[in-house]
Amino acid sequence: MRTLVDRLVAQQQLTDEELRQLLLCQDVGVNRYLRQQAQAVRQRVYGRDVYIRGLIEFTNYCRNNCYYCGIRAGNSFAQRYRLSNADILTCCQQGYQLGFRTFVLQGGEDPYFTDARMLEIISAIKSAYPDCALTLSIGERSFASYKAFFDAGADRYLLRHETACPAHYARLHPPQLQLSARKQCLYDLKRIGFQVGCGFMVGSPYQTIDTLIMDLRFIKEFQPHMVGLGPFIPHQNTPFRDFPAGSISLSLKLLCIIRLLLPHVLLPATTALGTLDKQGREEGILSGANVIMPNLSPAQVRGKYLLYDNKAFTGDEAAEGLQHIQQQLNNIGYHVVIDRGDCIGA
Repeated sequence: MRTLVDRLVAQQQLTDEELRQLLLCQDVGVNRYLRQQAQAVRQRVYGRDVYIRGLIEFTNYCRNNCYYCGIRAGNSFAQRYRLSNADILTCCQQGYQLGFRTFVLQGGEDPYFTDARMLEIISAIKSAYPDCALTLSIGERSFASYKAFFDAGADRYLLRHETACPAHYARLHPPQLQLSARKQCLYDLKRIGFQVGCGFMVGSPYQTIDTLIMDLRFIKEFQPHMVGLGPFIPHQNTPFRDFPAGSISLSLKLLCIIRLLLPHVLLPATTALGTLDKQGREEGILSGANVIMPNLSPAQVRGKYLLYDNKAFTGDEAAEGLQHIQQQLNNIGYHVVIDRGDCIGA
């Protein structure tokens, strides 16, 4: 099995059967070796730097009814909110003073935020903070919309593909949402010139080793600049409320594998990791991740942007805890840097 890891390091590729063996491997020594190699590659490319992104969850309205998501349109228990332009700019101002040089605008697919409104927000942020990168994570839009956002100054776009298997995608989403449309959006974003992020949940309902291999194959072929993944966590007001949470250990193993498949990729240690395990963020960094995304949203709305239950949204997850985050990273030999944190080679 160590030979497989060595081949993955050397060739940045494995066959489907080899990926299967590695994903199923329970040998502690082999898994430790995989993690050591992921750390080594991450340090060769990015050193021990950890990039911080200021996450601004600016709306929890969504037109979609994805079966796993706590802000789905059909959740009548959700406490809905939208941040004003002034609110968003205040978040950016506070984040800039703390040292953030990337802001991530994340929200549901909220029809209120038309292209015109988004362009106004993008232009205001880029005008006030021209040295910062701006990432959008607002779902599926038209090619024309994406192009307008890019021309206005948006730099990056996060759009998780959720699963590369069409049949699995259909079990996670209502019929009007199609994997082909999601993939088209990703290819449109890349064609326009965005730094693009995709990703998936680990342990989502009906996921199998085969679907995970399809995810890894798609990620390798698509060559994203970023990959976001973390364990599935159920939300009490969704059809998947009774499904178990995904595996932390498998999530960490997948971070290692993706780091070796794509040595230059930006990999966040996600909030979901930190929600299921208090050491999840540090474990993610030690498994090849190089990005963390503390929350810049106003404190009064953090508890309302609940994609899943028991989400970590205060304390260390919040931007105010940045000094503690820095100390925790220092304790494992890494450090936060004040930098846009672009994908090397992008």
